[in-house]
Amino acid sequence: MNKSDDPFRPGRDAVSFIPLGGTGEIGMNMALYGYDGQWIMVDCGIGFADERTPGIDVLFPDPSFIVERKGSLAGLVLTHAHEDHLGAVQYCWEALGAPIYATPFTASVLRHKLKENGVNGIEINVIPLSGRCDVGPFDIEFVNLTHSIPEPSALVLRTPVGTIVHSGDWKLDKDPVVGLPPDIERLRQVGEEGVLALVSDSTNIFEPGHSGSEASVRDSLTKLFGTYGERIAIACFATNVARLHSIAVAAEANDRTVALVGRSLWRINMAARETGYLTDLPDFASPSDVGLIPRDKLVMICTGSQGEPRSALSRIAYQDHPEVSLDAGDTVIFSSREIPGNEKDIGAVQNALAQRGVEVVTADDAFVHVSGHPNRGDVEQLYQWLRPKISIPVHGEERHLRAHARLTAEWQVPHSVVPQDGALIHIRPDGAEIVDHVQYGRIAVDGTRLVPMDGNQLRTRRRIMHQGVVLVTLALDFRGKLVAEPQIAAPGLLDEEEDEDEMNELIGLVEESVRSLPARMREDDEDVEEAVRVAVRRWTRRLMDKKPVVRLHIVRV
Repeated sequence: MNKSDDPFRPGRDAVSFIPLGGTGEIGMNMALYGYDGQWIMVDCGIGFADERTPGIDVLFPDPSFIVERKGSLAGLVLTHAHEDHLGAVQYCWEALGAPIYATPFTASVLRHKLKENGVNGIEINVIPLSGRCDVGPFDIEFVNLTHSIPEPSALVLRTPVGTIVHSGDWKLDKDPVVGLPPDIERLRQVGEEGVLALVSDSTNIFEPGHSGSEASVRDSLTKLFGTYGERIAIACFATNVARLHSIAVAAEANDRTVALVGRSLWRINMAARETGYLTDLPDFASPSDVGLIPRDKLVMICTGSQGEPRSALSRIAYQDHPEVSLDAGDTVIFSSREIPGNEKDIGAVQNALAQRGVEVVTADDAFVHVSGHPNRGDVEQLYQWLRPKISIPVHGEERHLRAHARLTAEWQVPHSVVPQDGALIHIRPDGAEIVDHVQYGRIAVDGTRLVPMDGNQLRTRRRIMHQGVVLVTLALDFRGKLVAEPQIAAPGLLDEEEDEDEMNELIGLVEESVRSLPARMREDDEDVEEAVRVAVRRWTRRLMDKKPVVRLHIVRV
């Protein structure tokens, strides 16, 4: 794109901020900051699909806006290693082609992930903890915070317009078990230097007080493990390295061996040990070792806390895992929160376990989880330290963002803007406002393909799921005369044996719709297709109140 013709080219009088994902939703974080003709991307994450997207497991924000301007993209900066912040790099990087900046643990997780998926040649610049780097026109400082993963960093973006703090995901945990505590003193110093805008996490804005400490979970698990006599399986996010450590310490206190069951857990374990975490623990046992360990001496950490169909715990629950099983008297602990939209999948796995006599323990039953996000008291504390002039809430659904903005008014923040994905926000010394909107959307990972969520493929698939499909094959001579009975299939709508009368009626209707056409129209495939399609749609609407997708195959003989 010619720079002089680009109406969205960032200038020098304002910092441009565009969230392409992560506002109005939990996950899929991707944001752009622009100044003086250049852009940086902060995070590049995925989200998970639900029943509204049949056949799709993973989604990510459409990066087309910045891909069209890739010559102006100075770099991709990652706040931490969660999938909803870096999981889309493997899909986007070839189109973006920009260098990546990340702390050691985040860089290690990304390298393992890319290698596992056959993605090579990416430039990853490792920034030390509390480090600083220049990316395009931005002077960026990484300030250590805490979260449910090592090395989460707030980004301090310094520009001639002013300093913007992008919090990433965070919490205030003075005893995080793994990694450093939050650098509160540095946050205070940044506030003293002056902060123009704070772009911050809204996930737990409705939760009063302060989020809990990982050390408390470790102590609770230690007591809880002592109450069970058979195998214990515990499901948590693979990236929650502190939770892995807590589980291992609790298991050791109860004379139990810990096994990791799930490929992503092994990838995170390797990245953690490479960068100096978990090195005080013995090596974990593998799934093939599980059968050799006495039942009352085993704790298995499993992937699948969100009910993911191909996860280790799901396969165990449905007796489909090649090496691991659970039986009556065993216990499964869900040491995580339910991400909105995953409730049905989680419930299905829990019910499958319960049907086999496995005890299921969740956060409703015992203290087995603390959130990695800040409660309202923590958010207020951050505002007190930084004292920004402008608040821009992100990382939350619409209700979270608006509640966050209302609270900032109570906290004496002069200006706030509630963004939406695709909004172009200009941040200036005297305030911020939405000035335009850019192209945005969702890309679905459909097997080995990437397809737009609003494209014809998925639109048709959703319609087939709800309305069904009718497939019609017609054999016609070149004058349009039927030379054989129409062949019709309507999977999910009509059964050839059970609905024989209805099928015969539909076949007769199709024959009549062809015969009733004028001779000239019977010679044109498009005219025949339209007549049959209309007839079938009217019939299915009258009989079953459905509007199926109708597909015709015409053979001229």
